Amino acid sequence: MARPVTLVTGQWADLPFEEACKLISSMGYDGVELCTWGDHMDVYAAVNDPAYLRSRKEILAKHNLNCYALSCHLSGQCVGDLWDRRLDGFAPANLAGNPEGIRAWAVEHVKQTARAARAMGAGVVTGFMGSPIWKYWYSFPQTTEQMVEDGFEEIYRLWSPIFDVFDEMGVKFALEVHPTEIAFDYYSTQRLFEKFRDRPTLGLNFDPSHLLWNMLDPVVFARDFAKKIYHVHMKDAKLSLDGRNGILGSHLPFGDTRRGWNFVSLGHGNVDFDAIVRELNRAGYEGPLAVEWEDSGMDRVFGATEACAFAKKINFSASKVAFDAALATDK
Repeated sequence: MARPVTLVTGQWADLPFEEACKLISSMGYDGVELCTWGDHMDVYAAVNDPAYLRSRKEILAKHNLNCYALSCHLSGQCVGDLWDRRLDGFAPANLAGNPEGIRAWAVEHVKQTARAARAMGAGVVTGFMGSPIWKYWYSFPQTTEQMVEDGFEEIYRLWSPIFDVFDEMGVKFALEVHPTEIAFDYYSTQRLFEKFRDRPTLGLNFDPSHLLWNMLDPVVFARDFAKKIYHVHMKDAKLSLDGRNGILGSHLPFGDTRRGWNFVSLGHGNVDFDAIVRELNRAGYEGPLAVEWEDSGMDRVFGATEACAFAKKINFSASKVAFDAALATDK
C-alpha cells in the first residue's frame, strides 16, 4: 500500500531534532508528524528564517524522511480551555499564571503553525481545540443546555479566525477527538461539525485509542465520519476492567496496572486495526498512518520499531477485483 507510515515526534521531543530523525529512520519509518515544541519545529523560524526552514528539510532528507503533518496539540489546547495551572506547562514560561496572555499566544501560535505547515509542504495540522465546558461533562452541579451551547459558541468564536488563516494557507486542521476537548465522543463531534456548518477546513485526526476506552466503536466512528478523516493516528489501548476499576482512571498514572485501561504499543491492545484499515480503504483515505507511540510499560525504541513493522504489515489496499470474479461462466 502506498500510504506512508510515519511517527508522531511529540513523545520524542526530549531528543534533538537530528538525533530524533536518525532514530526514526533507523526504526523503519517513512516520515514524521512534527511536534511544534521542543527542538523539532519552531513555527516562527520556519516562516521567517529561510535558513532554518532549509535546514529542517535537509535534515529530513538526509535521513530519508518526509514531513506529512505538523502537530499543535499543546497550543491548540490553550486556545479553547479555561485556564488552570496545568496550561502553564504548554505555554512560554514568561506567561505562567496569565490566562489572557496564554490564550493570545496560543491563537497566534496555531495560526503560525498553519503557515509553517505550508512552508514545510505539509497539508495538515493535527491538534486539540480545548474546551470551556469539559468540566460540565457529568452535568452535576446541574448543567443547562444554554451553558453547553455557550461553550460550543465560544469555540466557534475563537477558532473561526484561526481557520481563516488555514484557508489562506490551503491547510486543513485535523482535530483529535479526545477527553478534555469540545468534541470528545460521537455526538459531541457531530455537534461541533454542525456548529461550524461543516466547514471543510475542520476535520479529524482519527485516533481509535481514545474512542475505545470511551466504550465507542472506532470502526463505526470511522465509517460515519469517513469524509472528515484528514489524518490517522495509529495508537492502541487495552481495557483491563476487573470489577475494582473503571474507565475514569481512579487518578492513577498511566502505566499503573490497576487502571481500567492503558495506552499500549500498537498491536498489544484491543483496537481492531484490520477493520479500521478496511474502513479507511472504503473511504479512499490515502494519507499517512502516523504511529503515536505511548506505552508506559515498554521500552520506547523496542516498541516504536515493532509498531512501525505492525503498521506496515496491516497497510493493505482494497481489492480491485471481486474475489469470485473468475468463477463466472463464459457467455
